[in-house]
Amino acid sequence: MADLMKGKRGLVMGVANERSIAWGIAKALAAEGADLAFSYQGEAFGKRVEPLAASVGSSLLVDVDVNDDASMDACFATLKDRWGTMDFLVHAIAFSDKNELTGRFINTSRGNFQNSLTISCFSFIDVSRRAAEMMPEGGSLITLTFQGSNKVAPNYNVMGVAKAALESATRYLANDLGPQGVRVNAISPGPMKTLAGAAIGGARATFRHTEANAPLRANATLEAIGGTAVWLCSEGGACTTGEVIHVDGGYHVLGFPQAENL
Repeated sequence: MADLMKGKRGLVMGVANERSIAWGIAKALAAEGADLAFSYQGEAFGKRVEPLAASVGSSLLVDVDVNDDASMDACFATLKDRWGTMDFLVHAIAFSDKNELTGRFINTSRGNFQNSLTISCFSFIDVSRRAAEMMPEGGSLITLTFQGSNKVAPNYNVMGVAKAALESATRYLANDLGPQGVRVNAISPGPMKTLAGAAIGGARATFRHTEANAPLRANATLEAIGGTAVWLCSEGGACTTGEVIHVDGGYHVLGFPQAENL
């Protein structure tokens, strides 16, 4: 164990199982000495998260519905009662109706648009406001995005719009919270074999395509994303805010596939 995060405390939101990006980040932070709390929604996810949390020495789990103000209030009241202050927060929460993550974007329904934007974007604003109140000496807020925010990704549909809003919110939050020393950044991995990623139509083909064409000829790993999060939460990231950090093997720089794949 190293000590980059020794004495630091933070909440990780969005762990679904051991393949979750949020879990990769949590493991990396814990390995550097951080004390962690985990949020989950509902008993089923709680049962999945509990043994993972225990494996990194955490027993602080909170059931949270980001659509419910009372639930959010209770979560941060619990953290304040236990810790008083906190140093970082990882927001790995997004949702859209799986039935609308195939086919054409133009068929997005009003209800799913509103729900997707609320859960995938507004929830970060909401938790950032609450977390920042517990960061009197500054801290770090991290969310997760995807390049479907600024380029068309087949079947990503309304989630691309939600991630575009999330990235814009990251910049506005960075400006709002900068004077109190709170940094706000987004990590943008490429396609990942996660529960959330599997919900998108054509996920396997997309994963294979990016792996074959990224400059590094590799997709992101949980370890690489976790290392990036450690940097952003540690003193090494002290002057980085308002950024979208790509951890995608370099795929985002391409205009065309590699020559051998054209």
